[in-house]
Amino acid sequence: MTPSPSYSDPQLLKSDLAALLERLPNLTDEKWIQRALGVLVRLTQEEIDRLDWKILTATLEDMESAFQVFYPYRHVRKVTIFGSARIDSQTPEYKIAAEFARYLTQHGFMVMTGAGGGIMEAGHLGAGAENSFGLNIQLPFEETNPFIQGDPKLIRFKYFFTRKLFFLKESDAIALFPGGFGTQDEAFECLTLCQTGRLEPVPLVLIDRPGGTYWHDWDAYLRKHLIQRGLISPEDTSLYTVTDNLDVAYEAIHQFYSVYHSSRYVGDRFVMRLKSELSDADVEQLNAEFSDIIVKGQIEKSNALPEELPDETADLPRLLFYFNRKDSGRLYQLIARISQMAAASPETTHPERK
Repeated sequence: MTPSPSYSDPQLLKSDLAALLERLPNLTDEKWIQRALGVLVRLTQEEIDRLDWKILTATLEDMESAFQVFYPYRHVRKVTIFGSARIDSQTPEYKIAAEFARYLTQHGFMVMTGAGGGIMEAGHLGAGAENSFGLNIQLPFEETNPFIQGDPKLIRFKYFFTRKLFFLKESDAIALFPGGFGTQDEAFECLTLCQTGRLEPVPLVLIDRPGGTYWHDWDAYLRKHLIQRGLISPEDTSLYTVTDNLDVAYEAIHQFYSVYHSSRYVGDRFVMRLKSELSDADVEQLNAEFSDIIVKGQIEKSNALPEELPDETADLPRLLFYFNRKDSGRLYQLIARISQMAAASPETTHPERK
């Protein structure tokens, strides 16, 4: 991590700001840098408390550290493992969490946890420090587990919200093992963000010990009290996979990325990037099966749109459509259907690479 100047010397800050403004027109992200600077300038002209400035500063420092740590690994897919810090190392849950993490890294993924004990420790034990990220929160009663201590990929966050932002920003899949309030909060927040489209589609896998009923009982609760009362859609269960089998858990992640690469919105159009191109007949079939989630027009094949350039995925084929933005369960079913239709080419058989 590159050490940042503290700017205790006002003249150094003044000099660096002048140099930045001079370079700004030549920077790739000029628009966004200018907007960020504009926010800070406007805040200095408004009435806000000293505490507000402390919160803003600590938030930016949290984000600065995380951006620097993750940038070298931006092309490697990462799986976040959530679960209880209270689970003992002799329990089946601990052992399968370690085995799952080991399995993921053997297939090229990296693992992220909250860097505490229990399931988090098991994740780092299985993955090894080289393939681990620890997103720690500064709490007086929780210590960093020994398998990530001292590693440069251990990030210590001041705020829960900045920590959670990077868990979700950097995650390409989320695996949840049994846990308490924190794990339940993480499960429901992930589901909420997936359901509302605020999180790019990612596989969400709920894993229990062999024969365990923790997530099956949780799923039964959702079906009885949420689906039956019309509080969520029956298709929302497609957002997650419940299993006590690690092969099923890994395959849910592997299959998700076997053809699907990533997605974004360009204007009102949903742009889905694929690793291999679908045939015209396959796209016609998708239009027949998923017309209910298309606002207008049809699903169409495309190359990278001008608005996306420059983009590292510019060479990947695309599907474009006007998604209704509310049937996320059906969107996950569409991704699963695409995986069934097309086998990835030999050059794109590594889902851990993005």
